[in-house]
Amino acid sequence: MSGLQFVRSRSVVLRQTNIDTDQIIPARFLSTTERKGLGRYAFNDWRYLQGDGSAPDEPAPNPAFAFNRPENADRAILLAGRNFGCGSSREHAPWALTDLGLQAIVSSEIADIFRNNALKNGLLPVVLDEADVQALMQRPDDELTVDVRARELRTPDGRAYAFPLDTFAQTCLLEGVDELGYLLARQPQIQIYETHAHEARQHAR
Repeated sequence: MSGLQFVRSRSVVLRQTNIDTDQIIPARFLSTTERKGLGRYAFNDWRYLQGDGSAPDEPAPNPAFAFNRPENADRAILLAGRNFGCGSSREHAPWALTDLGLQAIVSSEIADIFRNNALKNGLLPVVLDEADVQALMQRPDDELTVDVRARELRTPDGRAYAFPLDTFAQTCLLEGVDELGYLLARQPQIQIYETHAHEARQHAR
């Protein structure tokens, strides 16, 4: 994944609370380990009027669902109700959301396991006060800026909302790596440390 420093986008709003990982991507679509293409099944049971979404020419999209509305096309920020991503620990959930085109989820509460899985996959979880989330939901057409380095979400009228993001997760997002990628990128430094540590042990004998 590429590094993520800013997300600039208008928002898609899902006001429902307690959106769990089975609603994000139903269990029947978890048979694959391929990330590409999972966006088609994101929120499947809400996006389609009938069927299970497994056939390319059916079912019909639900025009009332937020992600099917033309004005929401290509928006990269989701404003969601409280307790987003609860339920099982399936990593397919952030896979499906990133393949759908999302780069940030904003809510007043994001489940811990989902949050960790999201960060590993370059999807930024932004937790704000409930009143602030509700205020943002009233203006989905405002272009928001999420600044990973500053840990801030900013609005066009100059308001800035700080959000929590630990330093290691921030570094991984900025560099576009997961934990393994972070370690591999520092392999020369690790090798130097191990060499010096080995020499120090040899001299101590």
